[in-house]
Amino acid sequence: MQNVIIIGGGILGTSAAYLLSKQNVKVVLIDRKDSGQATDAAAGIICPWISQRRNKAWYALAKNGAAFYPGLITQLEEDGEADTGYARVGAVSLHQDEEKLRKMKERALKRKEDAPEMGEITLLSPEETQKRFPLLPGDTGSVYVSGAARVDGRALRDALVRGAVRHGSVHVQDSASLLFTEKKITGVRAGEKTYEAETVIICAGAWANSLLEPLGLHMKITFQKAQIAHLKITHETESWPVVMPPSDQYVLAFDRGKIVIGATHENDPAGHDTRITAGGMHEVFAKGITTAPGLADAEFTEARTGFRPFTPGFLPVVGPVPGWDGLLFANGLGASGLTMGPFIGKQLALLALGHEPDLDLSPYDVQGAMEL
Repeated sequence: MQNVIIIGGGILGTSAAYLLSKQNVKVVLIDRKDSGQATDAAAGIICPWISQRRNKAWYALAKNGAAFYPGLITQLEEDGEADTGYARVGAVSLHQDEEKLRKMKERALKRKEDAPEMGEITLLSPEETQKRFPLLPGDTGSVYVSGAARVDGRALRDALVRGAVRHGSVHVQDSASLLFTEKKITGVRAGEKTYEAETVIICAGAWANSLLEPLGLHMKITFQKAQIAHLKITHETESWPVVMPPSDQYVLAFDRGKIVIGATHENDPAGHDTRITAGGMHEVFAKGITTAPGLADAEFTEARTGFRPFTPGFLPVVGPVPGWDGLLFANGLGASGLTMGPFIGKQLALLALGHEPDLDLSPYDVQGAMEL
């Protein structure tokens, strides 16, 4: 039986662990449970098709990521996981400018030609938009995309871990360090135990460099702090769509009146500063209530913070680490982590098995994030 060790228990690592465990691979998933993990804090919007980003390599990952979700969720449900945190509820992309809404719809229809999973694309009046999400003002129209989805990062991660363990994976909570001989990775030490493997996969997000430094490697990884607020309202919100305003914020409704608003984009934080700050919450609440004035009367229940990792060009890297045998690496998913993560996790699983990935990974070469 093949042995694979995965360091990092976010959406990347847990997806790879789950998919490998279903292929009769002996998987050890090691995670330190650091505060500020991106997946643990994140609530995601699975709707990449109306993005104005022109980077084709980024869009290929995002589009494939969205298309991969339904099959993954089906697998988890077949394994008995009822709470995956994922639901296809559609999305309303807001704007007050009717011409910009028309252009947004045209862009969406063009993207649908090779992304039928987008579903229906409809231009909604301000009244129709407010009917779908009653907390919105009555003066803002939208483009509605029926195939869009929401996902709770923490819930999905936990479902993937449970699924992986059910298929034989071992889940270890401890610090990890790489074991190697010359230029070959042989395993990992976690706490007092040593684990051997043919392949080690590093998915450690904003903490990856500390693992690689003993190899003489340093990745160009930066990270961005995000603060997110959780609210409670008395409405039945299970079927409410994702709200995508023209700003860099979002409003997500989950079951039983749970609303998530955010998030800040704080560059170059001083270390891994997980504090919830007055300034951060002020920004989140101000933008959230501007988008959805009905939130002003919501009950505040919780705040979370996480660190989005970025690699050069804001483009993820995934694949073998040059110069080292038995070492795979992925990082830099940024704000698109929940959209891309499971699909990239699958690519890591395919590489670990010695199979061809689902798409050409050359645009995401790990070399591009290495300091030479």
